[in-house]
Amino acid sequence: MAPQTNHEVQVDRAAETRQRILDAALSEFAANGLAGARTEQIAATAGVNKALLYYYFESKEKLYTAALEMVSAQVRDRSMAVFLRDASPGERMLRAALDHFDRILTQREFQSLMQQEMMRLRKGETAELPILVKRVFGPMQAMFQSLVREGIASGELIEAEWLQMLLAALGGNVFYFLGAPVWRQALEFEPFDPEVLRARRVALVEFLGKAIFQDRKDGAELAARVLEDTPMPEFAEFKGFEVKSE
Repeated sequence: MAPQTNHEVQVDRAAETRQRILDAALSEFAANGLAGARTEQIAATAGVNKALLYYYFESKEKLYTAALEMVSAQVRDRSMAVFLRDASPGERMLRAALDHFDRILTQREFQSLMQQEMMRLRKGETAELPILVKRVFGPMQAMFQSLVREGIASGELIEAEWLQMLLAALGGNVFYFLGAPVWRQALEFEPFDPEVLRARRVALVEFLGKAIFQDRKDGAELAARVLEDTPMPEFAEFKGFEVKSE
């Protein structure tokens, strides 16, 4: 392999610096929102000065947009990989629901930013969410709809509206995590205790295995196999998503 030229070395360094800034910005924006985030902190975390930060991204708002697009693309690619897996529609459905649960648990910056974007949209302060819907969630929704239709046509899945199937597979995950303060008071258990989360994760897949398959026995067996070969990911202590007011 030929050694890198000076230009190639400079390009690589620039890409590495830009990525460090994006990673630092993602954490800062997720924790404090667009209004509360400090560019000084982002620059310090990335190991650059503010002038270099603005050289790459021009403004705080453009940096925010770039960080949001980066993490959204990661989510889209991860979800698409599940949808395109070489497996039956039913298995892909179970894996999509499980991946969604694990994503909420581990990709907390994305969840925090999406909640902030929905709040900003209600206030008429953002143009980001509609763009993300078109670029990220639109393709994922179309893939899910196709998956449901394929599963029904093959006789593997029960006949049901695709949107209701999506809500059954993914909606419960969102409701559980966002409703944690209520569960904590009403049911008197800690919803984010690791063993409680592990049990919820298992219950999700087992329920879908019995609920959306024409043959419940086959669905239950498939759910067990999916759980067996998809161990729970490691995650840091979780206390829920705190949405910063802008």
